[in-house]
Amino acid sequence: MSTALSAPVPHHIAIVMDGNGRWAQRRFLPRLAGHKQGVTALRRCVQACAQRGVAVLTVFAFSSENWGRPAEEVTGLLDLLALALSREVPQLCKDGVRVRFIGDRVSLSSRVRQGLEQAEATTAHNSRLLLNICFNYGGRWDIAQAAATLAARGEPITEASLNAAMALSGVSDPDLLIRTGGEMRLSNFLLWQSAYSELLFSDKLWPDFDEAALDAAIADYRTRERRFGKTSEQVLAVPSPSLPA
Repeated sequence: MSTALSAPVPHHIAIVMDGNGRWAQRRFLPRLAGHKQGVTALRRCVQACAQRGVAVLTVFAFSSENWGRPAEEVTGLLDLLALALSREVPQLCKDGVRVRFIGDRVSLSSRVRQGLEQAEATTAHNSRLLLNICFNYGGRWDIAQAAATLAARGEPITEASLNAAMALSGVSDPDLLIRTGGEMRLSNFLLWQSAYSELLFSDKLWPDFDEAALDAAIADYRTRERRFGKTSEQVLAVPSPSLPA
């Protein structure tokens, strides 16, 4: 690990926003109160990333496994999503943030699908920051749907063709993947795209992850040497390739 802050600010940050429920339980509040506070933390993080020059932020909002949670929590999360969209989209437009929802929409209700599509259409012209919200998403689902798409087209399944069929195709892979809440696993998040991401695990619960915590994560990232399979000597000898837009 290099001790100098030589790497640039990450182009693409991905976050597993973990700890909302525990944050609420520690305060003797219902779990949904933690999720509401999590929306506030996400708003804060989006603004901070935009201010620091991060181009892409991808967050894990609702996994395909989360349907197995208590029915009242799932219903509350869906209602919270609808409320957050109506409240947050105008501010996202003011901040120049484009929103994309990544995940399987087939099993979602028409009301939820329409809300996602409306938010995407309303923010489509923004270019300061791309916010990918992974909703009803799983990394294994992503790989499987990409393979199924290629098979249906009769195209060969290669690393390049799979990559092009992924839900996040056209976006560079995450440079930095952060998980809050103290757990040290990916939990089926961006399994394909995080192959060479720098991983950082924070003990902070997501509602407590503030600008200082983000700055600390970025500072830690900037001390790391990203070799992509090469040796340190090779990395130092070859200029870093330019990042895609």
